[in-house]
Amino acid sequence: MLLRRSSFFSISPLLLAVPLLLGGCGAPDSPQQLEREPASQITSPDVMSNDHHYFHEVERSHSAEWSYEGQTGPDHWGDLTPQYVLAKNGRRQSPINIGDTQSTQLPPLSFDYHPAKIVLVYNGHTIKETEERGSLLHVGATTFGLKQFHFHSPSEHTVNGEHFDMEVHLVHRSEAGQIAVVGVFIHQGQANLALDAIWNYLPTETNKQLEYESVFNAVSLLPASRQYVAYDGSLTTPPCTEGVKWFVLTNPIELSKAQIEKFRRIISGNNRPVQKLYGRRVLRHAD
Repeated sequence: MLLRRSSFFSISPLLLAVPLLLGGCGAPDSPQQLEREPASQITSPDVMSNDHHYFHEVERSHSAEWSYEGQTGPDHWGDLTPQYVLAKNGRRQSPINIGDTQSTQLPPLSFDYHPAKIVLVYNGHTIKETEERGSLLHVGATTFGLKQFHFHSPSEHTVNGEHFDMEVHLVHRSEAGQIAVVGVFIHQGQANLALDAIWNYLPTETNKQLEYESVFNAVSLLPASRQYVAYDGSLTTPPCTEGVKWFVLTNPIELSKAQIEKFRRIISGNNRPVQKLYGRRVLRHAD
């Protein structure tokens, strides 16, 4: 299975000119429950409402309760409330299957990440780490601030129809309100000691945000190669808001079997099925 996925990664780009799509392993500290005000809403003039649960500094109720199975699962998200209608009617939805790609000249992704205090929550849908200000992603002339990252198991995006064991999404937002998400595939392999700084604290109690004195640098979530594919998509959870710039790195990172199983004992099957492309192009960049 990995060989089929790897065949996609080995393609050499032709670099045609087209426009741009635009820590440590110590013992856990004693947690403190966060008491923060909800993040203020930042409006984007032409894209979306940014009042998505991805950006809530404290968990709060959704417009409608949703899940990954049964009558509140992905097949029904668009019918749960009018606020979720894009989940049913949207034509730029995520995730997607990454198959045919178009080689293009795209700018490199420049990650300027810094260590940040660990702030974790298990919200019933994923485990999320909220980031302090200061970690940035530069794409061409646009700068995005890293707001949070979270995990899915198995991966949400597929390559040639096949899932990876997990996927991490690093969610960014620009000053103007544009959202960019960097997706990183995870497959079973060697233990990732850098991620123990997060894995030591994986929460099991729902909707309780915990803050620790230990720090973690999200750059540890990135593979050495920054090759990526890019496309226009959406957030992958309700309300599935569109206008999101997706950058999916084409080289995975590794976690051990024990690390993956530790996450899956808390939550598994939290992946939205792939969505139709509706004519969208998937562009491919290389170092």
